Amino acid sequence: MEKIRSRKMRQSTASLAAWLCVFAWLASAAEQNVVLLWPNGAPGSEGKTAPEKVRLTPEGEHVISSVHQPSLTVYLPPSETATGAAVVIAPGGSHVELWVDHEGYDVAKWLSAHGVAGFVLKYRLAREAGSSYTVEGNSLPDMQRAIRLVRSRATEWGVDPARVGVMGFSAGGDVAARAATQFDAGNAASADPIDRQSSKPAFQALIYPGLRQDLPVSKDEPPAFLLCGDEDRRAISEGLPELFIQLKHAGVPAELHVYSGVGHGFGLRAANSGAIAGWPDRFLDWLSARGYLKRK
Repeated sequence: MEKIRSRKMRQSTASLAAWLCVFAWLASAAEQNVVLLWPNGAPGSEGKTAPEKVRLTPEGEHVISSVHQPSLTVYLPPSETATGAAVVIAPGGSHVELWVDHEGYDVAKWLSAHGVAGFVLKYRLAREAGSSYTVEGNSLPDMQRAIRLVRSRATEWGVDPARVGVMGFSAGGDVAARAATQFDAGNAASADPIDRQSSKPAFQALIYPGLRQDLPVSKDEPPAFLLCGDEDRRAISEGLPELFIQLKHAGVPAELHVYSGVGHGFGLRAANSGAIAGWPDRFLDWLSARGYLKRK
């Protein structure tokens, strides 16, 4: 009996510790500048009032689901180091959930520490159990709205509207890639100042993206930074090099990195080792080479 009681106490303590971590994380997140894409409610989410869900993985990562109020979490660099470049970041999670730490907040923090404004997108999830959303009808419009929103507040946030790009991981890479192929110049006659802005990203960074098979490629796409591991599933480890070739044939500037001995989902983690640990620096090198980091 004493062993059983002791085991239950340990389980209870572990569960309490997990919940305390979640609460502490939520409190920390609340301190960040979170901006709703549609303050009066997102089109297509009418009547959906369920709160966001947050679960904690055994490794201590936060995973979000039940997104009905898509938003941006804002990470701005200090004004003295800000370059004017900005990245809207879409975490992955198979369109079922969002792994917001290593594919979201940690990336945005790293970018802001290097002079690039980071905006983590919580987009609606098309494959979550019971979801009525679709990638094309909801997740993509969330990304397009996020790009417009950043441009509409460019002066406030110290961002150059001409240097607002997108980055997506896994399923988020699907969303980012769609945004890079489906865009418009905005509606100049709209009463909503956000909708007057262009939704075309200045650049696209696709990190082990889960791409749709019929993704269109055209000469009008923004420059692309492509990255994955050679041990990822074939649709990515072979599909991304194929996309690189298609972009080059279309005349779109592109750079491809395929890391040996690396699989899926590495994101930006302290545990990353070897060459893959330096992938954010390669992205920054690419931004610099393309002229996106020149301060004005």
